[in-house]
Amino acid sequence: MFKRILFAHNATPAAERALIYLEHLAQVEEAEVIVLHVYESPHRYVATQGYQHLIESMESVAREVVDDTVEYLEGLDITAMGRVESGEPAPRILEIAREESVSLIVLGTRGPSKVSDILLGDVSTEVLRGASCPVFLVP
Repeated sequence: MFKRILFAHNATPAAERALIYLEHLAQVEEAEVIVLHVYESPHRYVATQGYQHLIESMESVAREVVDDTVEYLEGLDITAMGRVESGEPAPRILEIAREESVSLIVLGTRGPSKVSDILLGDVSTEVLRGASCPVFLVP
């Protein structure tokens, strides 16, 4: 049923909780997993000295998160690959899900934490609203 699963890993405790469910789903379904981390560049600092170093650091941390997760999944005999992307998380997750023809998106959610999240939606809510495949949210 789920042959390609996109795991949107944002390096939070919620994502770590979602990883437990992802492991089980991937093993039961014999699915391939795409581990994705999307980081959002702080554009307001673009003219600041050291901006490029900041971006390189963000990408490096994202790559570590993805590589560690891929290595962990492969240690469980789960076929996994990683992707690191920049941009607004929800639209990028949806775009990658379409590009990769995934059959399920898995991500952790902490729920809305401020009024703007409640009114406009957080990343998990945006993904849930815009996805063309099932979305598995883990609180």
